[in-house]
Amino acid sequence: MLRVADLHVFYGKSHVLWGVDLEVAPGAVVALLGRNGVGKSTTLKAVIGLVPARQGRIELETASGWRDVTHRPPWERAALGIGYVPEDRRIFPHLTVRENLRVGLDRLTLTPKARRQALERAFELFPALADQLDRPGRVLSGGQQQMLAIARVLVLGPRIILLDEPSQGLAPLLVDSVMDAVVRLGREGIAILLVEQNALAALEVCGRAYLMDKGRVCHSGTAAALRADQPALERTLGVTAADIAGSP
Repeated sequence: MLRVADLHVFYGKSHVLWGVDLEVAPGAVVALLGRNGVGKSTTLKAVIGLVPARQGRIELETASGWRDVTHRPPWERAALGIGYVPEDRRIFPHLTVRENLRVGLDRLTLTPKARRQALERAFELFPALADQLDRPGRVLSGGQQQMLAIARVLVLGPRIILLDEPSQGLAPLLVDSVMDAVVRLGREGIAILLVEQNALAALEVCGRAYLMDKGRVCHSGTAAALRADQPALERTLGVTAADIAGSP
């Protein structure tokens, strides 16, 4: 579905990504973990095309085979099936929930039936939004705003979603709801590349995980194996044995 090979990214003269390699299979939920500032969000931005790759290759699997999208603009990558939910959600605060969802839908050539089905799918995943259609985004709770941000991407029919820090600032119960949605999307065949500070929550829903440190991938493997690797978790994430014992 997605292949990233030897990815290097610079901000001005600062070399922030150093040869990042990762893969996401169709329908897989993959976590990208690490402390703040190690390059996780930059990796997602490079995949969607918001920051340029100085070196390396980004490939997306399509119906006609693998496509090199390394130097394609973001809108072309989105058209090929890459969805992106940024860390700050970027909903339109003065537009209603309905209008936020239509922003994306109105750019697609869909029949009325297809539009209705796209919205129904989003409301099935996030039923709380169906009762908020005429409320502006700015009055929604943090959890509702996060649901809206994901739903706005979902109605476009992506094949993979890049999800940046979806649990940030949310109460534990809402974190569970968002993570449940991630699991369900994976079961429906939508691949997820998940950047998440709540490492233990991410490892509960992901099948595979990559650890980043100082702009590099320093560890990769199954989520179960990483969860069992206490030295790696403590060294790169600060997760202690007590943290693991206290998690669900």
